[in-house]
Amino acid sequence: MAMIEFSVVPLGTQSPSVSKYVAQAIKILDKHKNEIKYQLTPMGTIIEGDITKAMNIIMEIHNSIFNEEVKRVVTSIKIDDRRDKNLTLEGKVKSVTEKL
Repeated sequence: MAMIEFSVVPLGTQSPSVSKYVAQAIKILDKHKNEIKYQLTPMGTIIEGDITKAMNIIMEIHNSIFNEEVKRVVTSIKIDDRRDKNLTLEGKVKSVTEKL
């Protein structure tokens, strides 16, 4: 199971606010809630799940941002794909807090 942090940034919009695009992305993630788990953060979103499914969902979100106003989208992706044990959002946080 992989953990992927991503952010999608539309360029050339009329406003510096991107919250409506974030909401659009969350609606797509909700549509796939049976396939992956996600956590919205102030600076991006983290997906936990099968790497292929997660990457396909990120591509769906990336492509959904394009419209008549948005002609350019920058998507940043950071992947943590550990194969020796199962990664979970809670498990990574718990591992650190136990050491504090």
